Amino acid sequence: MKFTSQSVSALKAPAGKSYALIFDDATPGFGVKVSEGGSRQWVVQYRDGAGKSRRTTLGRVEVMPLPKARDAARDLLARVRLGDDPRAEKAAAKAKPVETFGELVPRYIAHAEGRLRPRSIEAARQHLNGHFKGLHGKPITEVKRADVATQLAAITKGSGPQAANRARAVLSAFFAWTVGEGIAEANPVSGSNRPAPAKARERVLSAPELVAVWKACEVDDFGRIVRLLILTGARREEVAALAWSELDLPAATWTLPGARSKNHRAHDVPLSRAALDILADVPHREGRDLLFGLRANGFSGFSRCKARLDTRSSVTGWTLHDLRRTAATGMAELGILPHVVEAVLNHVSGARAGVAGVYNRASYAAEKREALDLWAAHVEQLCREGEHRHA
Repeated sequence: MKFTSQSVSALKAPAGKSYALIFDDATPGFGVKVSEGGSRQWVVQYRDGAGKSRRTTLGRVEVMPLPKARDAARDLLARVRLGDDPRAEKAAAKAKPVETFGELVPRYIAHAEGRLRPRSIEAARQHLNGHFKGLHGKPITEVKRADVATQLAAITKGSGPQAANRARAVLSAFFAWTVGEGIAEANPVSGSNRPAPAKARERVLSAPELVAVWKACEVDDFGRIVRLLILTGARREEVAALAWSELDLPAATWTLPGARSKNHRAHDVPLSRAALDILADVPHREGRDLLFGLRANGFSGFSRCKARLDTRSSVTGWTLHDLRRTAATGMAELGILPHVVEAVLNHVSGARAGVAGVYNRASYAAEKREALDLWAAHVEQLCREGEHRHA
């Protein structure tokens, strides 16, 4: 018979038989296997290279529409004519040991290196090897949505909903990679509940908190990085991988290349006197262009150093990225216009977005320098006032 959606839906196995095979007149070899219980599966029947009759299934009728099944059958039969044996390949794939979740984590990390920022790589390692360690022994194809939900519930209970949100995002990216590599057929994170609504951070350090953090910074790489973050409003990874070749100290300018900026736009950061004083104390390491850290991608170990800084400063509940928001808020409170603050932060939004951004190509170099000089002077004044209060 010539298959139509209606004719296939009406097919039944003859009385007394466990199943029946019905083939399509329009596509020889393409058929439906109807069981006695009423289930229907698309099948393809062909002869292998030795002339032996073979049959393989494509999927359930209720899941795979007729046009898609017919196209799949034609593709499979074309492969047979080229010498392939789809059934044998399926059996070999089934017999092949399935890699476990834990075995695939190092491969994913290696894939992600060079594509993700170092901070994101570190977070992926922590979540996949820590929060999701319970999945390591499980074959990747056997990780189901219920397993994901169980893991996220445990993370929420132990570390809070926002931590679970971040872990869920890492896990989803990991499974998206496995699907893209042909290792898994689906992403079990898809459709799982988000532990908590995404919440934008609004933390801005108060003047006393900013002074406490500044004074708690030690004379080491991490302390210098934190103070530069306060003075420049730059992103953590931008300062962590700062290179001597990006600095023009006589011109008091740091040129961040587009390859290292979040929006892939080169960005000139005017350096205040306070920032230059910090850079003047950074020791030069022979043969190394990067100012901080010893690794190829700059400084690492933020979590440990940040925890010690919190203890020394007695300021908690903040992140290094909050320093960027604090600098932006502080400049605004000093009367710096919004479009200049955006230029300092290398934001392409607000006054610099859309059509306005296309026609307004001004770099605001003088305004940025004035803004950062004013902000640095304000931070230094706060620190001096803090010393007087404790004298």
